[in-house]
Amino acid sequence: MMSVDFMKIALDQAKKAFAKGEVPIGAVIIQEKNCTKKIISKAFNKRESSQNALDHAEIIAIKKACKKLKSWRLDDCMMYVTLQPCIMCAGATLNARIKKVVIGAKSDRQNELDIYQNNNLNHKTEIEFEQGSVTEECSEILKKFFSEKR
Repeated sequence: MMSVDFMKIALDQAKKAFAKGEVPIGAVIIQEKNCTKKIISKAFNKRESSQNALDHAEIIAIKKACKKLKSWRLDDCMMYVTLQPCIMCAGATLNARIKKVVIGAKSDRQNELDIYQNNNLNHKTEIEFEQGSVTEECSEILKKFFSEKR
């Protein structure tokens, strides 16, 4: 599978969130071993349905991946997420030792990205912004969701 394919799977998760009235953000965690990439977990936002402030797509995907791999260390994993992670989720990706986060749509908030560059932390997570039409889809679903809410 190509990088864009994993982002499309994350976007499918965001569409599920949208259908349930949740902020449409999706995340997919893949494990890369021996030059093969395998989906470990996928999730979408569930804050409204669970009434839990922590139920962001990234947090749910990390919890599922840790459970599946029986480890809190996801150092051979990458996350594909449709929107730039908030500060909580960025911290969670660092704590889980995820090696790379690929972002579909960029947020206007720069400070969330600063945590990835913090030299005082003992782990570094690489970030990459997806390019192409899938990034437009990641942005459009969010714009549509919020325009319908207003």
